[in-house]
Amino acid sequence: MATTTAVNAKASGTFAIGGDLTVNRLGYGAMRITGDGIWGEPKDRETAKKVLRRAVELGVNFIDTADSYGPEVSEQLIGEALAPYAKGVVIATKAGLTRQGPNQWLPVARPEYLVQQVEMSLRRLRTERIDLWQLHRIDPKVPVEESLGAIKKLQEQGKIRHVGLSEVKPHEIDQARKVIDIVSVQNQYNIGDRQHEDVVAYCTKHKLAFIPWFPVAAGKLARPGGKLDKVAKAHGATVSQLSLAWLLHHSPVMLPIPGTSSVAHLEENIAAAGVTLSAAEWKDIEDAAK
Repeated sequence: MATTTAVNAKASGTFAIGGDLTVNRLGYGAMRITGDGIWGEPKDRETAKKVLRRAVELGVNFIDTADSYGPEVSEQLIGEALAPYAKGVVIATKAGLTRQGPNQWLPVARPEYLVQQVEMSLRRLRTERIDLWQLHRIDPKVPVEESLGAIKKLQEQGKIRHVGLSEVKPHEIDQARKVIDIVSVQNQYNIGDRQHEDVVAYCTKHKLAFIPWFPVAAGKLARPGGKLDKVAKAHGATVSQLSLAWLLHHSPVMLPIPGTSSVAHLEENIAAAGVTLSAAEWKDIEDAAK
């Protein structure tokens, strides 16, 4: 039974990003602390900051954001709520997607734009170095070598510690690794959406962190009375908790980052670290998910 308050993110185990940044594997994605359509301010800034602080209290020391969430809003709230950062807290951010309005995203990864965005992220996050900076999307108009070449210079200047990618395939990871050391990949992935299984396998083999966004099963798979729902109830858990626990079980490099704007929902998500099933039970769930 996953009780909501007693479980700490430490129960999810640890992973060392880039071999030297050790984090608890169950993190927090800070996209939802903005307005509707990931646009503008949240309904309540103080509640958003409470969620961030509560996450850290519950052992979450890996928080993922992006300059485009808001835009700028998520990074600003993290800086206000958590800086100066407690020892061991790792903040990851991204650049390379621009915003034209609610739910609108267009890639721009020109070198001079990315350099500007890194400088702005440093300012908003109130830090001198970004622990993990990720290219939010490869820009089809800009060779990835040019985009990451500019980032490598910032890394050499000490402004970025580690570099990751988002929404890529294995051949694109290989291409990027010729330019710069890549330590993480962030792709859409959950028990019901496993189109990036090849990327999970690649990351597991090469010990790169795999950060699944949209980590909770949705649609038919998650509906009341379905297979996931029945197993979850049998274990005193929710479908969301079961989805997150499956990710943690599926690969040792998996770092799920469920997001929420509510403290109660945050506590429920973190309690997923306490869900344990047998290998046979996990196999039944995977079969049902297919």
